[in-house]
Amino acid sequence: MRLSLLAVGRLKSGPERELVERYRQRVEGMGRALGLAGLDIVELPESRARRDDDRRAEEAAALLEKAESSVLIVFDERGKSPSSEAFAERIRQWRDEGRAGVACVIGGPDGLDPKIRQRAEMVVSFGALTMPHQIVRALVAEQLYRALTIIAGHPYHRAGHDDS
Repeated sequence: MRLSLLAVGRLKSGPERELVERYRQRVEGMGRALGLAGLDIVELPESRARRDDDRRAEEAAALLEKAESSVLIVFDERGKSPSSEAFAERIRQWRDEGRAGVACVIGGPDGLDPKIRQRAEMVVSFGALTMPHQIVRALVAEQLYRALTIIAGHPYHRAGHDDS
């Protein structure tokens, strides 16, 4: 199963891009043994349309074209906040079902068109706070890596334990 991160906007050189690249490499290394192919990072240009709705619609069309038949995980503040274990379990289920790919989608500055959320099989929120897209991209890449380590039984993920 192919993993991809589809994002509207370009990440400039700097520590955020380096962090995303570090997790992309980790996903690639861990994924092979789990039947997962790499992590493609696709940056789509922001729409130049004048109206917000038109920009979101144009960006949605581009995102859906790149996603093809992949399962969509959309990152949006209106989503749910699953545990890392639940997130990993969904990825494992889709892999075991033989799904072609999972595409993690991050919208542009104007957010996502509703049709993207409607097409998504999972809408995830990192909380109600608005975060810069470059930070969200790093968080998504890290959570994908964390999910793979959970699936593999690797010690990277240390769930909270009650030691009483």
